[in-house]
Amino acid sequence: MITEYESRLIEYLSSFATENRMKRMHSVMEQRTDYITVVLEDIFQPHNASAVLRSCDGFGIQNVHIIENRNQFRPNKDVDMGTSQWLSLSRSTAEAGARVTKQTLNRLKEDGYRIVATTPHSDDTNLEDFDLTSGKTAIVLGTELEGISDDVTECADEYLKIPMHGFVESFNISVACALILHHLSWKLRQSELDWRLSSERQQEILLSWLRGTVNNSEALEKRFKQL
Repeated sequence: MITEYESRLIEYLSSFATENRMKRMHSVMEQRTDYITVVLEDIFQPHNASAVLRSCDGFGIQNVHIIENRNQFRPNKDVDMGTSQWLSLSRSTAEAGARVTKQTLNRLKEDGYRIVATTPHSDDTNLEDFDLTSGKTAIVLGTELEGISDDVTECADEYLKIPMHGFVESFNISVACALILHHLSWKLRQSELDWRLSSERQQEILLSWLRGTVNNSEALEKRFKQL
């Protein structure tokens, strides 16, 4: 819940951003959604990590959940073009050889998401036939070499695949993510589903954007506290 202090802080920090920047933020915010979220399990190649974040931003996906069991997620700033600052990134990092996949996916289930694993399966659904009306969707993408883990398979509620007609059996993870998000975000916007962010969530994100992009925002916030 956004507090009165945070609401006043948004107004204060907004005065240090240009009018064009504020208009752009509000315009982008109107197209953001958390109806679809992306979960990345053990992605380790910086180029892929960055390309996935860029796709999420480009298709209006606000929340990205990063699982680090064995591999640290290290996006390349030259590739993601600064998109990570506009996304809500949640990291789950394993310690002492433990795994955090199930805990992360179970938390998403508690938040009302169905876990959709991107892998061929006996009960899988083609991307074009995927039903978004069944509820909020967490798309899980696995490692570059091995795909999703057994933990994801155990937690998955549904399985999604991209139809392929060539000799290769799978797409690069960043390509797969872009294809999935392009189709599903388009389908979502054509639907009558309530996919936009709530007013409160928009305010929370706007505050994080202002804190991350206004020059000397920390110093300005300290000054604001003294007013």
